[in-house]
Parts: sequence; structure tokens; C-alpha cells
Amino acid sequence: MEINGIVGTFESMWLHLEESAATLLQFAVLPVLKILVLCAFGLGLASSHINILSAPARQILSKLVFALFLPCLIFTQLGKAVSLQAILEWWFIPMNVVLGAVLGCTVGYLVALVIRPPPKYFNFTVVMIGIGNIGNMPLVIIASICRDEANPFGLDPTVCNTNGIAYISFGQWVGAVIVYTFVFNMLAPPVEVADSDEKKPIVIKVEAPDDKNAQLSQMTYDGDYADSIQVPLLHPRPATSTLVKVWQSVSSLRLWLMNSSLMENVFQPPVVASLLALVIGSVPTLKGLIFEDHSFFFFLSDALGMLGGAMVPCIMLVLGGNLIGGAGNSELGLRTTVAIVVTRLLLVPPLGLAVVQTANKLGFLPVDDKLFRFVLLLQHSMPTSILAGAVASLQGHGAKEASAILFWEHILAVFSLTIWLMLYINVLF
Repeated sequence: MEINGIVGTFESMWLHLEESAATLLQFAVLPVLKILVLCAFGLGLASSHINILSAPARQILSKLVFALFLPCLIFTQLGKAVSLQAILEWWFIPMNVVLGAVLGCTVGYLVALVIRPPPKYFNFTVVMIGIGNIGNMPLVIIASICRDEANPFGLDPTVCNTNGIAYISFGQWVGAVIVYTFVFNMLAPPVEVADSDEKKPIVIKVEAPDDKNAQLSQMTYDGDYADSIQVPLLHPRPATSTLVKVWQSVSSLRLWLMNSSLMENVFQPPVVASLLALVIGSVPTLKGLIFEDHSFFFFLSDALGMLGGAMVPCIMLVLGGNLIGGAGNSELGLRTTVAIVVTRLLLVPPLGLAVVQTANKLGFLPVDDKLFRFVLLLQHSMPTSILAGAVASLQGHGAKEASAILFWEHILAVFSLTIWLMLYINVLF
């Protein structure tokens, strides 16, 4: 009897292990494999033998994703799920994005102090470690997991997909503000003082105002020697209230132009779509007119939803196509590259897990919403944000280096994401 009991215990344990392994395989490995397959198609289409996704084609497709497909997806999914009550319950999502950026950049700063990258890439190293992809990659993973009716969250596939995208979209506007303010300034080209010849003479032409026949005379001043004739470059004039007012007006105009440019950079199409979805979703009347089935303007949200459905495959095709160029000619060096990739993929996620678990124990998160916590964990586990590479290209500093980092991170993320997804499933379930 005792032997039969022991055997029965081992059989139940074995069945439990088999079930756990099947669950891990289904919800941790398969989503990453789906990403890999989509990227493989993009890589093949961008190869020299096929060359459908050439560099110009990928650039156009990226613009379509950023300006059309992604905003449509955010607007339709976030607008359906959001409400005033939801906004109050989801407040920790943008806070999680900010905490992730702060902790990540702190770790990046410490790593940069230790490995000592080339001086002009110190800020670059901090940003590449600290700023993760909180939009595209999590959307792909959530879409992959929620498609299964037996998803681990116990939700209907449509509800799971809608809520997951809504959670991710609710944090994207904060991420965009961080990228186009903090990251934009951090990735600015370093100030280099151009070598100037201090002994180069300055030629000054002086024309006599009273004598029409006076010939043009020239004098040279080099700081160490001056002719006997000295002419001041600027005549001192007392400051008047008019000049002060003009100067203040010019300064105010300059500040306004700078701020307007900043606002233009921050309010990108995904951010505008998020804000519109929040406003419309928070007003029950507007939400009913646009997002409810068979409502007056339901055809509009349905059409936008069709466009939004193209976001996931298109962004994965572009990502796969961008890998065709390899790591490129980076000036970072092997040590700095390895440190950035390892820190971003392996050292930053445990900090995020600690943040989410602490917030859950403090009662900051919705009760029994595993999908909510899963999205928060994903925000800490992604490779470096693709937008950081776009900003580096825009600033004209570190574009090749950013491409190299993104290349290696997205290749190795296939393995790191599998590890973290397995851990998260064990923690949540």
C-alpha cells in the first residue's frame, strides 16, 4: 500500500510537471517563435535575391506603421477599454514606465562608469541601457498569447487582446514624452570646440563718412599688434527701454519657437491617438457613438480597426528586414557593446520584477488582474526602444552604433524573452 501511494505521488508530480512544461512551452516559447518567424520573412524579403523590402521600402513601411497603423490600433483598442474608472485604476502604468526609465538609466550610468566607453558615447550608453521598447514588442507578444482561447489569463481572446493593447497604449504616451525630451537631449552630438587660429588677423574696412573721395583704408588687428589708428568695432550706446523691450520680445519669441518645436516632437501620431482615445473613451456618450456595435459611427472605428490590424506583421517585417545589414561599423568596441546588451536584457528585468511585486504588495495594482501585471513586467523586459535609434539617426550622432545595439539585442532577445516569460508565468500563476 505504501509503495502504491508513493508511486501515485510520483505519477501526480510527473503529470503536474508535464502540464507545467506544456504551459511554459505554449505561452513562453511559442510567442517568441512567432516573432522569429515574422522577422525571418522580413529578412528574406530584404535579401539581395528577393529585394522586395529594400531600404527605401522599409523606410516607407516604417512611416506607415508609425503614422497610420499604430495610431489606428491604439485608438480603437484603447478607446474601447478605457473609462474614467479605468484611468483611476491604471494610474500605475505610466508610473511604471517612468520608474523603468529611471532605474534603467541609473544602472546604465553605473555601467558606463565601470566600462568607460568612448567619452562621446557615455550618454549613449546610458540611454541604450535605460530606455526599453514599451510599445511594439509588447504588442506583438500580447497579440500572440491572447489569440489562444486557452490563454493563461483566463480571458476571452477578444477581451484579452483589447485589454492588453489598452494597457500597453496607456503607457505609450509617457514613453514618447521621455524619448522626445530626455533621450533627445541625451543623444545630442557632443560639443566639440573647433580649432581656431587666434593669430589670424582681422581685416577691418573703415570708410570716411564725410569725404566722398576718401579712399577705403584697411587696418589689421591681431591682438598683439595694432596700427596707430584704432577704431572701435562697436560704439558704446546707453541701453534704452526700447532696446530692452525689443530684446525681451526676441527672447520670448525664441523660447516660444523652441517650445513649439518640442511640442511638435512630443505629440507624435501614437501619442495623439492615445490622448483622443482617452478623451472619447472617458465620455460615455462619445464612446457609445463610436465604439459600440451598430452605433452611428461604428463604421469609423471598424475601418480604423482594420488598418490597425496591419501593425504587428508590418513592424515585424521591418524589424527583420533591418537585420539584413548586420551589426555595421560600430565605434563602441566589443566591451561596451557586450555590456549594453547584457545589462539591458539580463540585469534590468529583475529590477522591474521587484518594482511590480512591491507595487502589488502595496495594493497599487488592480486585484486579480494577471494581464495587468504581465504587461507591467513586459515593460521592463524588452530590448532597447527602436525610437532611441530613430532619435540617434535624427541627431546625427551614434546612428551606426544604435543600429548595432538594436541588431544584437533583437537577435539575443529571442532567448532572453523566453527565460523571462517562463519566470513571469511561474510568478503569476
